[in-house]
Formats: sequence, structure tokens, C-alpha cells
Amino acid sequence: MYDYLIVGAGLYGTVFAHELTKQGKKCLVIDRRDHVAGNIYTKNVSGINVHQYGAHIFHTSDKEVWDYVNQFAEFNNYINSPIAIYKDELYNLPFNMNTFSKMWGIRTPAEARAKIAEQVAALHITEPKNLEEQALSLVGTDVYTKLVKDYTEKQWGRDCKELPAFIIKRLPCRFTYNNNYFNDRYQGIPIGGYTAMVEKMLSGVEVRLNTDYADLIKENPNIAKKIVYTGCIDEFFGYRLGALKYRSVRFETEELPIADYQGNAVVNYTSWDQPYTRIIEHKHFEFGQQPTTIISREYSAEWKPGMEPYYPVNDAENGALYKKYQSLAQQQGNVIFGGRLGQYQYYDMDKVIRAALNDLKKEGIPV
Repeated sequence: MYDYLIVGAGLYGTVFAHELTKQGKKCLVIDRRDHVAGNIYTKNVSGINVHQYGAHIFHTSDKEVWDYVNQFAEFNNYINSPIAIYKDELYNLPFNMNTFSKMWGIRTPAEARAKIAEQVAALHITEPKNLEEQALSLVGTDVYTKLVKDYTEKQWGRDCKELPAFIIKRLPCRFTYNNNYFNDRYQGIPIGGYTAMVEKMLSGVEVRLNTDYADLIKENPNIAKKIVYTGCIDEFFGYRLGALKYRSVRFETEELPIADYQGNAVVNYTSWDQPYTRIIEHKHFEFGQQPTTIISREYSAEWKPGMEPYYPVNDAENGALYKKYQSLAQQQGNVIFGGRLGQYQYYDMDKVIRAALNDLKKEGIPV
């Protein structure tokens, strides 16, 4: 008998396991994969920490969360400054004065604001009915056509006219020459990779990998007094109300016999010329000087059973279905649902940690 069975060795489950163990609780962490760290798992290949499930850059303005993770790893000073390639044109992201200068040959914020305002005014969109109209009403025709439309359609697998407007509530335009993608005060990558950080957090905790929750609980129904569940909430309930929708990502990763492939960690491909959404060059997350390099091409895909669910499709239909599952979850007195799959929410890493710390406090655990 354990005090807590923690299903999933990602960030939410790991924070729970670490803090509960500190308070003398007996915990068992299980994961159906063959490794800890969930989607932030990094694997060392030829001296390069490869982000196996896509790029993860830690960024936060929550000092308490920043101080928390720094107990377990030293973070470097990586600043995320992606670039976008549209056909044969190259632009800086996020949308900033470098972007606008390249696009329109202008130099000042006033010129950029005027150009966007002129394009928005010409469209006469009063109440955006879909994502396309919402985006056009925010950034105008040129930015939408070159940097939003095709990329979004590749990412979601749907025409922008078929996507709800609220998916893009805002498209921030930065009227400074600043390529830092995030506005957060703290940003970086753990030196040595995320896996080492998670392993340190799980030190002294019993972990069983290649272990499926349904199989374990069937054989050991009373294995724990309480369950922390970070898998898909609809799967927990046997999809009895129907399946929630997710998007997945497929990766093509290869090691190349050159020192540098693209000169940047993240390069987005914003037109249909290339079927992938972006290419990640992993060594640049940690300023690597290895003689070879490893790249990953990312292809967005519709999730199907057996694939990894990456982020929820937060449209009105799925939002309504999740609320029904949430009602079922609230009736489970001994189960805590957490993380992006358990709460059907696209969390940044700092928000996952904050949610876990808050839920621990509700459990009466001092953190």
C-alpha cells in the first residue's frame, strides 16, 4: 500500500512525487514509457542533448517557480529567437521591427503601425467569424499571408476559415528591434538537459517504467490511498462520453556530419512549400561545439490512439466535452487530475509546476 500512486513521470507528477516524499509520504511513480521526464525528456546523442519530443525552453516571470527549478539544475542563458522562412524569404520572430523592416522596407515603429493599420482598415472586418478574419484584423494582410496562414493550417490540419476565431485571441506585434520570443523575466535550458533535472527530483522515489495504469490498477486495485493522474482524462474514464481531440507531432531526426546546419535552434517554415512546421537544431539550445549536429523536422498530425497526444484542440465542442469529464473527475474523491492531459489544457512548463505546487497546498502539503 502506497500513500500516493502517481501516474506519469512528467513535470506535474514529478513535482508531486518530490514534495510528497519530502513529507514522508510513500509514493510510487509509474509511466507507460521507458523513461522519465514525459515530453521534456532529453537524450544525450553524440554529446548533444536531443529534445526527443520537440523544443522545450523554460521561461517564466514567476520567481517562486524559477527558484524552485533552480534547486535541481543550473540553467544557461539561452534566449529563444526563432526565425521564419516563407518560400525564399527569411524573417525574425516574434513579429517585431526586424520583421516589419524586412517585409516593408521601413525603419520606425510609427511606419510599422501605420502599415498594419492601413491593411486592417482596408479589410472592413468588424466581428471576426473565424481564425483567418481574427488574424487579419490584428496584423493585416502581409503578416497573415506570409507568417500565419500556412503555418497555422499545417499545425492544425484545417483551413484557417474552419478554425474558431478565439484560437488566436491576440497576435502580439512588438514595435522594437527585439528578437527575444518571450517577455518573461527568467529564461533558459537546464545545463545537461531536462532528464537529469527530473532524475534529481525523483531521487529516492520508487519509479516503475513501461507500466500502464489500467493494467496495474486491475491487478492491484487498492495499491494506493490516493491517485495523482496525469494521463488523458477521457482515457481514465474509458472514453465513456466520447474521445477528446488532440494534435500530435511526428519527428524526423537525423545526425549530420557537419558542425552547423541552420545557425539557429528553431527555424519555422511558414509556407506549404515544406510539409514540416519547423526544424530544430538541438545543439544550439546549449551553445554546443560538437563536430556533428542533430536536427529534427516536426510534422503536425491529427492524433489517433497509439500516438502521443501533444496539445488539446480547445474549440467549443471539445471544451464542452471536457467540462463533462471534469464533472466526473470531481466525483472521484481519491483522484487528483493534473498536467496538460489530465486538465486538457496547453500548459507551459512553469504553469505546470505552479499548478502542481498549488494542488499540493490543497492537499495540505507545505511547499
